Amino acid sequence: MKPVSIVIITLNEQKRISRLLSDLVVQNYRNFEVIVVDSASDDLTVKIAKTYEPHLPSLRVHNMGARGVSLGRNTGVKLAQHDRVLFLDADTRLEPNFLAQAMKDINQRQLDVAGVYRNVQKAPLKFKAGYGVFNAGLFLSQFFFPTAVGACLFSTKTVHQKIGGFDEEIELCEDCDYVKRAAKTSRYRMLSHYIAFEFDPRRLVQDGYLSTGALYLRANVRRLILGEMHNQEIPYPFGHYREQSR
Repeated sequence: MKPVSIVIITLNEQKRISRLLSDLVVQNYRNFEVIVVDSASDDLTVKIAKTYEPHLPSLRVHNMGARGVSLGRNTGVKLAQHDRVLFLDADTRLEPNFLAQAMKDINQRQLDVAGVYRNVQKAPLKFKAGYGVFNAGLFLSQFFFPTAVGACLFSTKTVHQKIGGFDEEIELCEDCDYVKRAAKTSRYRMLSHYIAFEFDPRRLVQDGYLSTGALYLRANVRRLILGEMHNQEIPYPFGHYREQSR
């Protein structure tokens, strides 16, 4: 089994980080390290993450003293010991066999970079249709205009360094820009549909179901026609979510 460096970016995730780390503790695939890159949280995120060190011996918690999605992911890759990298957001949930299935699919298809679909089966009923449409868009776009969800994205240090990592000037769709650039020189595809991750719907709850969909549709149409957004044409700051009960 090839080793994996799992990079988790956090910002005030004290209510969610333990869920994801607990999911990693029970993974069937055991050859991985975990790097939590914290963006100067002012809650108990770092303290809670460190309590998992006895359960995840290859866990490191790094406080980078600054904030930024792309900055956090780029920092995590610099700290990673292995070539294979998995980027996760703190509000992601994984089934115990997720890593085993994903790594098998990646190896069989010889993928360098791989996106992952959102779990439609376990999504709240009111979000099922939207998630289904979103997944369909991910499937179709992989062949001509690659897009992805940075909350659960496989890559390698080799590819990451070749393309210059995540663009730290982009606040919205930085993950889509990443895979679009990666696909030009490396093999990118979505993983099989049966491999999926759960996604905390707090973004949809806070920003609104239709508003969120319209935002990403607008952003990707804009990207397709005019290119990437380097000047915050559509502002979407990291960590703007309020705490929501789940």
